[in-house]
Order: sequence, then C-alpha cells, then structure tokens
Amino acid sequence: MSIVCACLLPGSPLPYVRRDNPPWGALATAMEQAGEIVAACEPETLIVYSTQWFAVLDQLWLTRPRMQGLHVDENWHEYGELPFDFAIDLELAEAVIPATQAVEVRSKGVDYDGFPVDTGTIVANAFLNSADRYRLVVASNNLYHDWSTTHALGRIAAAEADRRARRVAVVGVGGLSGAFFRGAIDIAEDRIVRAEDDAWNRRVLDLIVAGDGGKLLEAVPAYAAEARVDMGFKHLAFILGALGDRYAGAEVHGYGPLYGAGGAVVTFRP
Repeated sequence: MSIVCACLLPGSPLPYVRRDNPPWGALATAMEQAGEIVAACEPETLIVYSTQWFAVLDQLWLTRPRMQGLHVDENWHEYGELPFDFAIDLELAEAVIPATQAVEVRSKGVDYDGFPVDTGTIVANAFLNSADRYRLVVASNNLYHDWSTTHALGRIAAAEADRRARRVAVVGVGGLSGAFFRGAIDIAEDRIVRAEDDAWNRRVLDLIVAGDGGKLLEAVPAYAAEARVDMGFKHLAFILGALGDRYAGAEVHGYGPLYGAGGAVVTFRP
C-alpha cells in the first residue's frame, strides 16, 4: 500500500490560535507530535478529509495548483485571521474525481482564486505541513453522504494513490463529542461538557487503540447519536476506508476539551 500513516486531528482552531491556554496547548503539542510521525514516514502527499468543508450537490476536491489566502473562522473570529498557503497534488486529485463514479458518487474539482478553504484543513496543514514539504489532496464533506459512502471515498482515494505509487498520509479532520458550552467560560478551566460524553470519547478511543474493528464499528452509531459526534464520525470512516479497515496499531497523543466539545489526536500505523 502507498499509505505510510494516517492521522485523526481536531479541526478546531483553538489549539492553533491560543496554545497558551493549557487545555488547548496540550492538543497543539499532540498535533506537533503527529506531525513528527508523519515526517518520519516521508509521504509525498497528504490526503485530507475535513468535516468542515461542507458540500451538498457533489463531492468536491480542490484542483487549484496552489491555495493561498486568509480565512476567518466563523465561530472563533475574535482570534483573528488564519493564513494558508499549500500546494495541491493535482495529478492524484484529478484521478480520484472520475474514480468515484464507481460508487455512484459524482465528483467535481474546485479551481478558482479566493476559494474559502475551511478551518479544519488550514489547521491540519499548519501542524502537519508547516515546512510546505507535502502536496495535498483535499476532499469535502458532502452533508448527504453517510458512513459507508465516506468510507468508500477513502478507499478510492487510497486505490488511486496505489496506482501511482504515491506515498501518502491520510488525515481525517474532525471532532469527537459535539456539545459546546453555550456561554462564556474561563478557558483555562475548559472541560468536556457532559461526563457521559467524556466516557463515550474515552471508550471509543480505547477501541481504536485496541484495533478491534468489529467492536468499534458496532459502537459508532450509538456513540455518534448519544455524544452528538461531529458529522457522525465520518472523518474516521474516511481513514478506515483508506486503510482497508486494517491497521497495525494506533496511538492517542492527546485528548481534551475544545470549549466543551471533545477533540483527540490519533496516529495509525498501516
């Protein structure tokens, strides 16, 4: 397989823009550790699926050779602008687009100046690709795609990388439990909003580390519903699809609150 590693990262900008806050700084450190692991695996391309790039009509993929600009997060705009500048693996992206027809998904490339790249992709690139070593293939989150469709997209992206002998790292960007604090808090005392959500997050992370795919897949529907998981945990579906539902091991580098919601940094060894 061309996949040399995979990562699960939170898409929140908080660890990036306020790493001085201890709960968020711990996740920033964990993402830097993930970046070191990715670098050691020497990929040529990062295949990124972010829950925050919403699509409705088609499955979208970035096809502009270089993406540059400034982004202001729609929720945490008070922390300022998020600059981005990264290259696209155009050959691989353009190969994946027609290949998704095999699972009856119509894909389309996005190539225009000033396209609003989402926060999750920007944050992942900032921590994993700060030296601009890798090109990216970036997939949207079509809101009508379920777990199985997203899983199939991950599998197809990995297959096209295999056909080109492209060394790739697969990156699923999204959160865990999805309940936020609805009012102002002391951010230094941030925590998971509900104890039940915290218990669910920890249980599922343990299943990921244990590598028990059957129990993990059995638990996900209830977890997604009861803990209001970010986009039904489709970012994990994309990772598992790319890995063929098999991996040699997984490590949790960080887990913690993001204004009440859950976030974790996990790396997978193919």
